[in-house]
Amino acid sequence: MITTSAPAYGAKPYGGLHAVQIVGGGGYGTGPHVRSLAAGLVARGVRVTVVATPRAERLYGFTDAGAQVARLPVGRGGELRTLAVLRAACAGSDLVHAHGLRAGMLAQTVLAGRRTPLVFTWHTKGEDDGVRARVMPVLERRIVRSSRVVLGASTELVDRARTRGARDARLAPIAVPPPRIPAQLDERARQKARAELGAVDRPLLLTAARLEPEHGYTSLLDAARRWRSLEPPPLLAIAGEGSQRASLQRRIDEERLPVRLLGRRDDLAELLSAADVAVLAGAWEARPLLAQEALHAGAPLVAAEVDGVAELVGEAAELVPHGDAGALAEAVTRLLSSPERRRRLAAMGRRQAAGWPTEDDTVAQVLAVYDELAEALR
Repeated sequence: MITTSAPAYGAKPYGGLHAVQIVGGGGYGTGPHVRSLAAGLVARGVRVTVVATPRAERLYGFTDAGAQVARLPVGRGGELRTLAVLRAACAGSDLVHAHGLRAGMLAQTVLAGRRTPLVFTWHTKGEDDGVRARVMPVLERRIVRSSRVVLGASTELVDRARTRGARDARLAPIAVPPPRIPAQLDERARQKARAELGAVDRPLLLTAARLEPEHGYTSLLDAARRWRSLEPPPLLAIAGEGSQRASLQRRIDEERLPVRLLGRRDDLAELLSAADVAVLAGAWEARPLLAQEALHAGAPLVAAEVDGVAELVGEAAELVPHGDAGALAEAVTRLLSSPERRRRLAAMGRRQAAGWPTEDDTVAQVLAVYDELAEALR
């Protein structure tokens, strides 16, 4: 875990380096990563400016990490005002580090014609369908070709960046802070958490992701319809907010599914420690936060095999084909009927998580990239 007393990285002082981190609205994966990265960079003497929405600043506390924050505008005329804020934040910076495709698009627009180097961290690959299937490859090429270094969160994203024409693409696994609670809640606290969710005498399943189409909620609710036949039927708790909330709630009500929408929660680790099984139906993040939190917390995980999930979890989770509601329902049902298998997966998950890069490893890799770019400009 990063502390403000960490020694300066390497032999060279970083007190004069100014790095701008563009995260925008953040997300379950990018927000915690940028917060962690900002804290580590500041602790090593780097001046950090984070460009984010006011909501992202409230959620992730970039200021508390020691960074300056340039707040993006919301409401009408947002795009022009966003570019103005970005230009002001990037003026005089030594480098700009964009996190995610939208941030990358904004950064390459603002930096066009400047010598300021751009680092782009590719966290996630969106679904390619409809108009996006034609537009996204063009935008991805623009971003990676304008970046001095692309850091891919999975080998698939690194390969994609190289295919799109990146001049320098590297694997950069992203560490997020481990849960700041015991590996397991004591039984009394666990039962209290379950009671608050309405799962005292029934199994508790948990998922957490934005309520958006790419996160597989159609197949997840299809699976929940099959779980109704179990005795007792498990309760599926969904943590997250998004544009699909109303339509999901309507389907839950109409089909009387054993599902509860929790809204956005900041106690994911505690919820996972209370759950019997964690479910990840279709996150397109290369290193989805739920998967990382589940393995840290010792929650057995059933996940759709998309992007870098298999690379992340190894054999410490049950993987099923993406979009296959039947396979998802069956995998969860098998786990619920086998306490021994759940215990084995919990132990394997903790061992897998122990081998992941630490926050310090992540900061050290990023600083090494920054040093290369700073040397090239001297």
